[in-house]
Amino acid sequence: MRSLNEKELYLAQIEKIANSSLLHGSESLCKLLRYLARNAVDYPGSHPKEYQIATEVFGRSADFDPQMDSAVRVQVGRLRQKLHDYYASEGIGDVVVVELPKGSYALGLHRRDPAPIPTPIAKETEPPVLPTPLVSRQRSWAIAVTVLSLLLALAIAEIVGQRITGNKAAEAAENYSSPALRLFWKAFLNGAEEPWVVFSNASFVGRPETGMRYLDPARDTQPKILDHYTGVGEVLAVHELDHVFSTLHRQLRVKRGSLLSLDDVKNNDVIFVGSPAENLTLRDIPGSREFVFRRLNEGPRKGDLAIVSLHSQAGEPKEFLGTPNNLQLTDDYAVIALTRGLNPSRSILILAGTTTLGTQAAVEYVCRQSSVEQLLLRLSVTPSGEVEPFEAVLHVKVTRGVPIESEVVALRKGISQQ
Repeated sequence: MRSLNEKELYLAQIEKIANSSLLHGSESLCKLLRYLARNAVDYPGSHPKEYQIATEVFGRSADFDPQMDSAVRVQVGRLRQKLHDYYASEGIGDVVVVELPKGSYALGLHRRDPAPIPTPIAKETEPPVLPTPLVSRQRSWAIAVTVLSLLLALAIAEIVGQRITGNKAAEAAENYSSPALRLFWKAFLNGAEEPWVVFSNASFVGRPETGMRYLDPARDTQPKILDHYTGVGEVLAVHELDHVFSTLHRQLRVKRGSLLSLDDVKNNDVIFVGSPAENLTLRDIPGSREFVFRRLNEGPRKGDLAIVSLHSQAGEPKEFLGTPNNLQLTDDYAVIALTRGLNPSRSILILAGTTTLGTQAAVEYVCRQSSVEQLLLRLSVTPSGEVEPFEAVLHVKVTRGVPIESEVVALRKGISQQ
């Protein structure tokens, strides 16, 4: 086992890389990096297996088959490239070097050898300086001025060149968008009209200062209805969608659910943010067919909103339930569902959690390159290059009111739209 100081040094370097701009937002790569690093410092010389990484890092089931699922190889390849890019940019001067050799899942950790200090070369004894005639001094002054002017011109040219190069690099970065994100969102990029983002806008009764609750039509016959509130997760979700679509050079139109008409849904590509419990328009159109939102009518969780699997598969629960309402939220579930619109030439994407934080997590999942790349590995694509309809359930980990980790725990693809 490595000495404590050396171990701390290596782990500190791992955290530095994980917090770099190159790995920002890549939760799966950071998790993989930390796992391989811990294995390297605790068990030097060991080589973790693909099955071990799949089950312990990416949560694959015990029947994981590397011949059928290439997720580990894909993620390791991405991490290898990220490490190479890091040491070619931000980490160029780092003392500790982290490597992931090709053909191996064992992380290499070593210190960079310090650069040798050049030995000064002894100068020959210079001849004594003699008085310089006036004409020679004038000529030397003229030469010096000429040289300085030339150097100044070169410096100005270099500065201008750097600005032009910097502007071109910034322009290239602005015009770049992830191929994975462009593929996932293709159905919403090619229409003549901008896609709609429709956020949940439930009806409440009561007042903010005394307490509000959802409208219950069965007992609230003539209430004062408040319909201008939405969750914090939906607000952050709309911001996230706006950001990713700007990188894809596409505008969005945003509308609250209570103002949306069925004609809007029929004539546009629509992204619904929020569950049918709050985004009421979803109750009037064909939505998810495999995973649906229902309030439980009996049992210890009576009244709680659940995601129900209509055709539960082996190893899957029939109901996906987050943290009980009377406890601090630590777990939530969300649905990501891509389906055809009322007009089959249009597309509908539903991003909805059982709470506002689950909704936020669902949107973040489809707006981040790393998670979209993982999802695309499990989906089907049409011959024209569009993602086929699918439905997925996310398990969301929440810490202090922030969704920090999401994982697909159930997936259906090739869903019939009949």
